[in-house]
Amino acid sequence: MADNILKLGIPAGSLQEATVELFQKSGYNITVEKRSYFPSIDDDEIECMLIRAQEMARYVANGVLDAGLTGHDWIVETGADVVELAELTFSKVSRRPVRWVLCVPESSPVQSVKDLEGKTIATEAVGLTKSYLARHGVTANVEFSWGATEVKPPKLADAIVEVTETGSSLRANHLRIVDEILQSTTRFIVNKTAYADPWKKAKIDDIVMMLKATLEAENKVGLMLNAPKSGLDAILALLPSLDQPTVAPLANMDWVDITTVVDEKAVRTLAPELKRLGARGIIEFKISKIID
Repeated sequence: MADNILKLGIPAGSLQEATVELFQKSGYNITVEKRSYFPSIDDDEIECMLIRAQEMARYVANGVLDAGLTGHDWIVETGADVVELAELTFSKVSRRPVRWVLCVPESSPVQSVKDLEGKTIATEAVGLTKSYLARHGVTANVEFSWGATEVKPPKLADAIVEVTETGSSLRANHLRIVDEILQSTTRFIVNKTAYADPWKKAKIDDIVMMLKATLEAENKVGLMLNAPKSGLDAILALLPSLDQPTVAPLANMDWVDITTVVDEKAVRTLAPELKRLGARGIIEFKISKIID
C-alpha cells in the first residue's frame, strides 16, 4: 500500500558515515548521492532523509519524520517529545559515549562552575548549558557558537561548553576540563503517533532489532571445536557464552562438538588452553549479528 512508508531520518555530518555503515551491516543498503538529502535504500517501504543530528529530534517530534537517529544530547537540548526506543552505542570514532564538558584555557584561574558567575560561555548547546548553570545557581552570559568553539577562549569567551569524544581537540587548543555536563550516546527515536500505528511499529521494531543485533555482534566471533567427553566439564568451565554453549554428539561417541560465541580478543588465550584440555578441530568464524 502507498501509505505504508516509513520516513526515516539519517543524521548528516559526523555520524553519517558510521550510520550508513551500521545499516549496511544490518542488511539495509543506503546510498548517499552528492548534493542530495534523500539517500536511496534497498527497501521500498522506507524513505530516507539526511537531517542534522541537532535538528533530528524536532522533526521526529513534529511528525515530519517517523523515526531517526540522533544523540541523547540533542534530545535534551531541544526538549523534543519523542520515544527513545533504543540506545545504539556507536560513533564516528569508537563505542564510547561522547561528553559535553565545561572547559577553560589551561591558564585560567577558574576551578569550578561557581567561578563563572557573570562570565561569558560559548557553546552550540545553549539550552543544555543554561540548565546546567541553573542547577548550580550560576548566572552567566551563554552565547551560541556557530563553530570553532575551541578557539574562542580567552578573547571571545571565558569558557566553553563543548562536545568531545577523545579530548584531543581540547588538548590541541590548550583547554582544561572543569566539569562534565552530560554523557551522550546515539538513540533511535520515534514519533509517538507513528509508533502507535501497528504497521509502522512493526517496521520500526524490525529495523531496531537488526541494528542492535549488529552492534551486539561487534568484536565477537563464533568458536567450534571437538572435545573429548572426558574433558568436557573442564572445557565448558573455560568457555564463556551468551547463554550456554551448544553441545552435540559426534559419530565417535567419546567426543562431542561444541559451538559458542566469545569475544574476539579472548580467542588468543582460549585456543591454546582448549587445546591443552584435549580439544581438537578448533575453528574461529565471523558472526555479523546476534539476535537474542
